[in-house]
Amino acid sequence: MRALISGLARLLFFAMVTCGAIVFVVLSLLVTAWCWVPAAVLLVLTAVGVSDLLQRRHSILRNYPILGHLRFLLEAVRPELQQYFIERNFDGRPYDRDVRSIVYERAKGTDAEEPFGTDRDVDAIGYEYLVPSMAPKPVADRPPKARIGGPGCTQPYDMALLNVSAMSFGALSTRAILALNQGAARGGFAHDTGEGGLSEYHLGPGGDLIWEIGTGYFGCRTKDGDFSEGEFADKAAHPQVKCVSLKLSQGAKPGIGGVLPGGKVNAEIARVREVPQGRTVISPPYHRVFATPRELVQFIARMRELAGGKPTGFKLCLTSRMQFLAVCKAMLAEDVTPDFIVVDGAEGGTGAAPLEFADHLGTPLTEGLTTVHAALVGTGLRDRIKIGASGKVATGADIVKRLVQGADYTNAARAMMFALGCIQAQRCHTNTCPTGVTTQDPRRARALDVADKAERVRRFQEATVRSALQIMASMGVGDPTELRPNMLRRRVSPTTVLPGDQLYGLLQPGQLLAEPPPSWAADWAAADPDHFAV
Repeated sequence: MRALISGLARLLFFAMVTCGAIVFVVLSLLVTAWCWVPAAVLLVLTAVGVSDLLQRRHSILRNYPILGHLRFLLEAVRPELQQYFIERNFDGRPYDRDVRSIVYERAKGTDAEEPFGTDRDVDAIGYEYLVPSMAPKPVADRPPKARIGGPGCTQPYDMALLNVSAMSFGALSTRAILALNQGAARGGFAHDTGEGGLSEYHLGPGGDLIWEIGTGYFGCRTKDGDFSEGEFADKAAHPQVKCVSLKLSQGAKPGIGGVLPGGKVNAEIARVREVPQGRTVISPPYHRVFATPRELVQFIARMRELAGGKPTGFKLCLTSRMQFLAVCKAMLAEDVTPDFIVVDGAEGGTGAAPLEFADHLGTPLTEGLTTVHAALVGTGLRDRIKIGASGKVATGADIVKRLVQGADYTNAARAMMFALGCIQAQRCHTNTCPTGVTTQDPRRARALDVADKAERVRRFQEATVRSALQIMASMGVGDPTELRPNMLRRRVSPTTVLPGDQLYGLLQPGQLLAEPPPSWAADWAAADPDHFAV
């Protein structure tokens, strides 16, 4: 009933306009010809509303006929309004082009150059920039890929430079999942399922999948909520599942589990997640299958065995450096390594999270990524493990910066939602998403046209990777493996700019095993492969 009332409310203005048009046409015929003036206006608006309902390009217009045009009007004048206020000191912040606008333009295939240079404060502390070369190279004809697969992997996978990051079915609508996977299939990149289970909407379009397993073990759980080896093995054998990933934590809310409100848990989601319908689903904050770094590494090996040798890894928002070094020691002791590690930054995340967690917990991506990279290099494990980076990756420059800092590839969640048409209404948890991206209300979800949005996702990924290749070429780099930390600079004081190799505390291969530097020695000595000590 609530969904029906909500649906009627969305169409109320259109209905009022249509009724008004009918009334004034009747009055024009029966009372006075002057009524043809408002009748004509209302008839035009009615025609606009009908067109909005029938078109498939704009989700907002399908859900909010006529009224939705106000949003596009405001979007058209937004830069001028912002500049007006800045020039009059009503807003002290410098105007910076909205990243969302960049994503929208690339998704629509209308990406254009911006005139008059940057408005960023290049003298500000923390300003970062990539270093161009006096001898640029031609832009690569074909985007490079990262081969995922270490010594224990028998089915390696070539990962694109930019992929769809973890977003679960349930958090996203069926149509959003279909569009993301169809876009991935068209563009030749991977789609991470998120921890909400493996559904027919992930499998239907044919895109490559990274199946993520979280603490709730959705889609491969027993009745008691434990991990089911048999069910996992059956689903991991699907040819579209190219990699399997164990989620330890995520950037938006490290240390707590995910939450899916009961209002979004319909029969279909309950079936996919193997949970009761209509009840709020809360993932535990911890895994039942391991309690120590050594047990974690052993479980990764078991997952890879059950998956038939497919690439297996884990995702985390970095905790303390000592805890990650404990995992590295466990890898060395067991001679077992994951095929990949995805580092999620505290600034990333699309899902609902307690405000205190979002604002105050978790390691930012730069620190987390450079620490994981340095630790693997220092323990001599880096050549066995690929690193993915996830956290506000939306532009070609974002990709290149993360590659410079140690990543082999990147994932994007929020930017992919923008490509689907998300306008950041921040109503994901209410089941009333105006663009059909994060709702399980079929009346609202119908606004998202799968074919159109899939093409937008493909175009965004292609244009962003092309931008990254253009940036690398301007830096004199023909392949990501040629990128070096000193190619990224940061202003650390009004008069000092440092290169990345002096910022991140990088290590030489095997240095921790031979003679740890003073800045790492205490953490290395305290790291215990049999305890997650703080």
